[in-house]
Amino acid sequence: MTRKKITSYPKEKINILFLENISDVAVEQFTKSGYTHVRKFQAAMSEDELIKAIKNVHLLGIRSKTKVTEKVLQAAEKLQAIGCFCIGVNQVDLDAATRAGVAVFNAPYSNTRSVAELVIGASIMLVRKIIDKHKAAHAGIWQKDATGSHELRGKTLGIIGYGNIGSQVSVLAESLGMKVLFYDTETKLPLGNASDCRTLKDLLQQSDIVTLHVPELPTTKNLINRHNIKFMREGSMLINYARGEVVDLDALRKAILSGQVAGAAIDVYPVEPEKNGEAFECPLQGLPNVLLTPHIGGSTQEAQMNIGQDVSSKLFQYLEKGASTGSHSIPALALPPQEDTHRILHIHYNRPGVMSQINTSLSKHNINILGQYLKTNEEIGYVVLDVDKHISKQALELLRHIKQTIKVRLLY
Repeated sequence: MTRKKITSYPKEKINILFLENISDVAVEQFTKSGYTHVRKFQAAMSEDELIKAIKNVHLLGIRSKTKVTEKVLQAAEKLQAIGCFCIGVNQVDLDAATRAGVAVFNAPYSNTRSVAELVIGASIMLVRKIIDKHKAAHAGIWQKDATGSHELRGKTLGIIGYGNIGSQVSVLAESLGMKVLFYDTETKLPLGNASDCRTLKDLLQQSDIVTLHVPELPTTKNLINRHNIKFMREGSMLINYARGEVVDLDALRKAILSGQVAGAAIDVYPVEPEKNGEAFECPLQGLPNVLLTPHIGGSTQEAQMNIGQDVSSKLFQYLEKGASTGSHSIPALALPPQEDTHRILHIHYNRPGVMSQINTSLSKHNINILGQYLKTNEEIGYVVLDVDKHISKQALELLRHIKQTIKVRLLY
């Protein structure tokens, strides 16, 4: 007997908007599944542009440039989920998304290899002083000189932040014969022969190359500042492919000019241009042995494909099954579909008595709940209910009138 295919809300009525040239893999995930209204734009949108565009959008896909503010979310009358096709979610007002009952997903692991490889490549460029020789060659100057040029083998790499990327950098560095130290605010299991340092000062004092892999938090802002740079070995080098706010670039400039720091590779900045071709300014421009790149640490074809598959899969699972695993705003629930039922999703403020109201209201109208799942966080609760098909519309209306309700959706 062939199992009847579960159909969700009519696919021809779902509007999907992808910005910032998101991988075609994401577009194909939905178009091949029958979603006909998928729009893809190359560029980011400003707040005003997005407010105008988002009114009837059900799924929004962005990368790092588009900012989803509270005003944008207030204008998004039908928005169910946001997919951040990148590592971070700091471009979305998560508190506002939580209050609006909008699920926010990202791809925290999909481009880790791309970033890790570039860190190793930058390390080689710095210790060999390739940047300056490259500039000289383009200027018609021959600089065949080994002075100050070294191998990575035998050098000490200090990793600040031993998470998904930092640990991969650790493995790659060790395979090249480097000694690896790391510092993290949380206890982490070392990979290979890596050793953890008790303090940031300890790591800075022992490392030939320091690389940062930390999130953007109040505690990490200007983590490498005028005070901490003094602890770095004279002639050591700094790599920041994490977040623009974690390094004080003015302090780093002074350290490079004084000789305290012998080189740097920077990919992220406190202020970055909104679009390709716009003017870019940085305190490190023109300094010797400094490699500046335009926020491309995770920008490889492989990474974009992986991100496209990861985030679009999460969006698809949430839209069609109500699975919220990996969401930063909706409590995580993942459950199999149940035959001969209709599934209703109910998002509400996490207050005492809500579940009692739901069950009492449905039972008073003789609505049989065949399956019920609840997950909460500090702000909201997420309930998935499987009810008898014949009375699902009545159940939906009853749930809409439950106090503390944020959003209700008949899934299938």
